[in-house]
Amino acid sequence: MMVRILINFLIAGTCCFAYVTFAMITPLYADIFVRVDSEGVLHFTNVPTSSTSSEYKVYIKETPQKPFNSYNEDLYDDAISEASKRHGVSFSLLKALIKTESDFDPRAVSKAGAMGLMQIMPENFRRLNIKDPFDPKENIMGGARYLKELIQRFEGELQLAIAAYNAGPKAVEQYNRIPPYQETENFVKAVMRYYSIFDKS
Repeated sequence: MMVRILINFLIAGTCCFAYVTFAMITPLYADIFVRVDSEGVLHFTNVPTSSTSSEYKVYIKETPQKPFNSYNEDLYDDAISEASKRHGVSFSLLKALIKTESDFDPRAVSKAGAMGLMQIMPENFRRLNIKDPFDPKENIMGGARYLKELIQRFEGELQLAIAAYNAGPKAVEQYNRIPPYQETENFVKAVMRYYSIFDKS
């Protein structure tokens, strides 16, 4: 009798552990919604507010990102080159930032709601003249403009500008260095590594 109880307990425990493990590794995805205001400007969100929820339509259903290196790294070189010349930002640096942010997936969406190749947050769309964050050219041009602003703000210190792109300029100014956030530190290292690689290619 005790053996049977023990076996049942072990089976139940194994099933429970498997369920918990599966729940822990199952990724969460969110749909992206869009609405058009009276001026024809597109507004994107992953959480429509109750007051405007009826105005939003599903723009994309978020799906798991493709494996790393699954996108063509040279597909957007023309758009990157144009943005580089217009805003005076290194082509290789822009490409490194895109590689790190989205791995060249133009429809990438972060859990925080950042969108497109250069992972622009919705609150920055209007200021950066972005109507469609999933349009590669618009996204790259807007991201290049923002990066240029950060480079100027931090007087040409690239690593500080890159850190500000990830953590926000106020965080960098607060610490007067790369903020001691693991994500930001890893982000800066990755961008600089890819910058070196693309600069030599």
